[in-house]
Amino acid sequence: MVNIAFTGGGTGGHIYPGLAVAAELKRQFAGRLFWIGSNGGMDRTLVEEAGIEFFGIPSGKLRRYFSLRTIPDFFRVIAGFFAARKILKREKAALLFSKGGFVSVPPCAAAASLGIRVFTHESDFSPGLATRLNARFVSRTKGRVFTAYAETARLLPVKVRDRVTVSGNPVRAVFRNADAAAGKAFLGLGADARILLVLGGSQGAKEINDLVRDALPELVKDYIVVHQFGPNQAHDLPETERYKPYAYIREEMPHVLAAAELVLGRSGAGTVWECAALGKPMLLVPLRGSGTRGDQVENARYFQQAGAAQVLGEDAGPQVMAQAVRLLAQDEKIRVAMAHASAQAGRVNGAELIARLLAEETDQHVRKVK
Repeated sequence: MVNIAFTGGGTGGHIYPGLAVAAELKRQFAGRLFWIGSNGGMDRTLVEEAGIEFFGIPSGKLRRYFSLRTIPDFFRVIAGFFAARKILKREKAALLFSKGGFVSVPPCAAAASLGIRVFTHESDFSPGLATRLNARFVSRTKGRVFTAYAETARLLPVKVRDRVTVSGNPVRAVFRNADAAAGKAFLGLGADARILLVLGGSQGAKEINDLVRDALPELVKDYIVVHQFGPNQAHDLPETERYKPYAYIREEMPHVLAAAELVLGRSGAGTVWECAALGKPMLLVPLRGSGTRGDQVENARYFQQAGAAQVLGEDAGPQVMAQAVRLLAQDEKIRVAMAHASAQAGRVNGAELIARLLAEETDQHVRKVK
């Protein structure tokens, strides 16, 4: 039996797209899949729930600045390399697919040291530190870098640019097959309900939550507001007929998203590409400031330029947001045009494309071994 290794993690934004590729690969390929991820965090839970064998390794955060945590994290990275190398060798991996995150670097380095071909995917417009490091192992092993955006290739090292395939961002099949009627049934709403879905990511976003709190009297004039505020965020607004707050929506999220007329939220890669897969118009509030490398601003700008989203500036207050929502609510022509542009951006099935290429590479590997 041929074995294919996956790696990546740290956040759902790294894990869920990888699981989307794994699910498609299972459909196309009869081999065994396993995942190398962090000993801590959500990695193991999400991967094992998807029915994939999981191996944990030590992991340390990669930083662009010095911190007292840099030293112990350095030794965790080294330990992660040797642990991943042992796993890859023992499990006889034919190739390794990385979905990024700091935990993915030691397995990619370990794979390269064993002569195992490395494939990686970058969800954001500009490659993160992990992808730039993993690109070296892609080049060394003659693997491939998959990107969500065509423009990302010019931001990668020159020696790897001829190994780039634009795939869009992998989105789980459940989103592409989501049922709006099931979403409205979950929410207890009728078929004619107009829904504004507010998303701040799985952990919530205080800025968006505060904006919604202050603008809510205006927002509910046009929409029933479904608000995922985040399990780690304080929330004190009561549920009403026009306002439905949830700490976190999990299995039902694809259907709820399908039921939404408009989505208001951050512009993380997972959010914007899941919306695009369902052709949803977006009103985006990208995360900015010193705590981010600017990836959300770039994602938002791309979808704005494509005509799929409108972007609120960093000085936008609740009145500006409420006005933007009202203008979209009252102009069906604009909403339809945005929805069409969103669907066009999300038309490529990234999970299917990547899985097909990985299956082809695996077949070539098997023929060479024979």
